[in-house]
Amino acid sequence: MYSPLLVKPMREELTEVGFTELLTASAVDAAFADTTGTMLLAVNGVKGAAAMARRALRNALAGDGARPARLVTVFAEQDPEPTAKARSYFADIPPSEPSLALFVDGELVWFQPEHRIQGREISQIADDITAAFKEHCPAG
Repeated sequence: MYSPLLVKPMREELTEVGFTELLTASAVDAAFADTTGTMLLAVNGVKGAAAMARRALRNALAGDGARPARLVTVFAEQDPEPTAKARSYFADIPPSEPSLALFVDGELVWFQPEHRIQGREISQIADDITAAFKEHCPAG
C-alpha cells in the first residue's frame, strides 16, 4: 500500500471529472446492481501507465460527445477489497492495472488492459476510449 498522501492526486485526477470512487466491496456491488444504461469502470493505479490512462480519460470525457452515464473507479494498489470485487464482474479477464471496462446494461462490451495503454501516446489511448464511447454510449 502507498501513502494516502501519495495517491490523493491520482484519485483526484478521476474524481475531478466525475468518477465516483468505490471504496468498499459493497459499494462495488451497489454500482454493478444498477444494470441500466452505461457505466465505465477505471481500475486506477500508481504505475506510469495509470497516469497515461487518467490523462486519456480526461481528454476523452472533455466536450459534449458520447459518454457513459456513470463513471466509477477502484484503486488497485490502495483498495484491494473493492478492486477484487470489481474484477469479479469480469473474472474471465486477467487482472490488469490500469484497465478500463465499459458496461452496457450490465454486460461488459469493451475492455482496455494495461498492455493497450502502456507505451502509447495519450492521444491514441483517448482515441480508443472515444471510439468505444461512440459505439456504445448515447451522445451527451
